[in-house]
Amino acid sequence: MSETSAVKAEVETVKTNEDKWSKELMAAGWTVLPSMILEKQHAIGLDAIDINIIAHLSIYWWKKANLPHPSVATIAKAIGVKPRTIQKHIKAMEASGFITRHERRQKGQGSKTNLYSFEGLIKAATPYAQEKTAAIAERSKKDADRVARKKPKLALVKGVGK
Repeated sequence: MSETSAVKAEVETVKTNEDKWSKELMAAGWTVLPSMILEKQHAIGLDAIDINIIAHLSIYWWKKANLPHPSVATIAKAIGVKPRTIQKHIKAMEASGFITRHERRQKGQGSKTNLYSFEGLIKAATPYAQEKTAAIAERSKKDADRVARKKPKLALVKGVGK
C-alpha cells in the first residue's frame, strides 16, 4: 500500500468513526485498542480495571517507540479509583507478563513516571486473533463457494433473438 493510499484509508477510517461517534468526540482524540483484547479479556486473564488501565495507557501510546508514561495518579483519577488500586493491578499485570514497566530514575531528581510496554499482552492475545482471522477466512471461502454454486451456467443458444 502506498503512502497516499494509507493516508486515504486513515482519513476514511476517521470519517467512518465520526459518523458513529460524532465529529466533536473524534476531534477531541481517539485511540486504537485491538478488539480481541476486549473480546477475550476474561480468557486472557484481565478484569475490568485491568482493561480500563490498558485503555488509558493506550491513549498515550501514539508510536511504537514512544511508550506511554502517564502517572499512576493520572490513571487513578481518570478511572475513579485510588492510586494504590492502579499500582496493584499494574503489578499483577506485570507479574502475568502482560505489561512491562520500565522505571525512569534520574540521579538527584528522583523518579519520573514509568514507561509501559505491552509485548506480553500482544503475545497473549495473538492466538485468539489468529483463530478469529482463520474463522473469518474460512467463512469467506464458504460464502464464495456457496455463491459460485448458485450461479447458473448460461450457454449461448445460436439463432435465438435474431
